[in-house]
Amino acid sequence: VQLQASGGGLVQAGGSLRLNCAASGDIFSNNHIGWFRQAPGQEREFVAAIKWRDNKKQYGDSVKGRFAISRDSTKNTVYLQMNDLKPEDTAVYYCTIRRSPVATPFSFFESVYNDWGQGTLVTVSS
Repeated sequence: VQLQASGGGLVQAGGSLRLNCAASGDIFSNNHIGWFRQAPGQEREFVAAIKWRDNKKQYGDSVKGRFAISRDSTKNTVYLQMNDLKPEDTAVYYCTIRRSPVATPFSFFESVYNDWGQGTLVTVSS
């Protein structure tokens, strides 16, 4: 599966952006699609993930209540709606897929994810 992230840009604090992650290839029911982000000089951080089978979702603590992940299975696309953006949300955002033949719980660890998109830069000005 190849992943293409898009939708990043420059936005003022308090604004909104929607990121898109388009997947080419099959996404199977036990797969998860996730978003991570990496700010300069920092480690990659879990943002959100969605289970393809049942649409269940998980969020990192720093984005709960402000970000929403969703999917359109007809387009093999996952979205990350980001509201009330803050300067500390500035980062390169990556989408990723966790492939598994069986149902698995959510994980915050990037090591369990298999394929990564190229990233899209989000910059939030104060």
